[in-house]
Amino acid sequence: MVRGFHDQGTSRREFLKNACCGFGFVALADLCARVAAAESNDPLAPKAPHFKARAKHVIFMYMGGAPSQVDTFDYKPKLQADDGKTVEGGRKLLKSPFKFTRHGKAGLWLPEIFPNLAGHADDLCLLNSMYTDVAVHGSAATQLHTGNFRFPRPSMGAWTLYGLGTENSDLPGFISLNGAGGTQNYSSSFLPASFQGTRIDTGGGKTGSHLANIENPRLSVELQRRHLDMLGKLNQRRLVEDQVNPELEGLIEAYELAFRMEGAVPHLMDISAETKATQESYGIAETGTDQFGRQCLLARRFVEAGVRFVELGHGNWDQHTDLKARHTANAHTVDKPIAALLADLKQRRLLKDTLLVWGGEFGRTPTAQNADGRDHDNRGFSMWIAGGGTKGGYRHGATDEYGIAAVDKKMHINDLHATMLYLLGLDHEKLTYRYSGRDYKLTDLAGVVAKDIVS
Repeated sequence: MVRGFHDQGTSRREFLKNACCGFGFVALADLCARVAAAESNDPLAPKAPHFKARAKHVIFMYMGGAPSQVDTFDYKPKLQADDGKTVEGGRKLLKSPFKFTRHGKAGLWLPEIFPNLAGHADDLCLLNSMYTDVAVHGSAATQLHTGNFRFPRPSMGAWTLYGLGTENSDLPGFISLNGAGGTQNYSSSFLPASFQGTRIDTGGGKTGSHLANIENPRLSVELQRRHLDMLGKLNQRRLVEDQVNPELEGLIEAYELAFRMEGAVPHLMDISAETKATQESYGIAETGTDQFGRQCLLARRFVEAGVRFVELGHGNWDQHTDLKARHTANAHTVDKPIAALLADLKQRRLLKDTLLVWGGEFGRTPTAQNADGRDHDNRGFSMWIAGGGTKGGYRHGATDEYGIAAVDKKMHINDLHATMLYLLGLDHEKLTYRYSGRDYKLTDLAGVVAKDIVS
């Protein structure tokens, strides 16, 4: 039987969950829902994690172009002192043009270009020993998103959805705002198409966002439902003939999800329902912060509605020259919106269940390029995470005294992915998918969980 919008399986899941919740057995309700979901063969139904999860959702903030670690979250007093000194390759050290001061109870060193984020220092876990395999933007971005820079692989959002399913059957489980970094970054690759990201573009207008073809200008809701039911019957006949046809099953699921999204997505993307104070806190309608502020506010709304993985994007961090001016402008664009997102999630008691990840595809050299710029450097860079069971006010790992390469508690991209999955209750060694004769995983043949950052 092809499952429709009001199918028997959905009703059964809701009945079991509501019945259990009615008696106050929340854990039993979740178990009943998962058992019923498993019986329904819905690929996006919620799935039990391998072990107790600390986080239920991920918001990944991708800073395309590679922010400079020594000008953002990896303060280097030695670099400041040795400005102009010649080091490896005959290049001269370039001190950071920004003033760093301590913030929060733990005294994390943060630069002046992040004044609002500094107010949340005790929520941040700085990852100061990141490294990756290549220093080329496209390949490094692919590795950051998929764990591998050589071949097309499923994105980390797709793997997360494959491992856990989603909590709201009327919404995509994985959303990429503005398609940060290109389709490869939110692709499902050889995983079933149900797990790929849904792209939503943010911009002006009443809702500040746009999802292509979300409305059907020709058919009413009732006629669309009848149309889908007719297609469902035809597709079911083909399934009976083929016996196994995962592509067709995925297409049926996609049609049904798209129909449900017509009613749910426009309302969720309409930020006019938010108070003026909330919109102002995110920097909406302000020069420089409006677009990223919309992304952050939408991310909160999506997570609150049950979306499993949301990626936000901001580019232009590739400062080979004009470092001070461009990093100042870029930081201004994201600082206020991210601070508002942290405060909003905390106020709504969502931060403890939501893992925030911030960073680019690699770092930059502490030596000068073009007098006022920095070149690519994949040997050591910084990211930060917050919420979702991580230690706040904590600095994990370190680069050398100038910030050239990671030297302590080195953390490869595969290690980051293993750690993210661990916080979501997933064992990266067990989260596999059989394809072309072998078992694949997000962390490829590597990956070590950084348990030091777990609270």
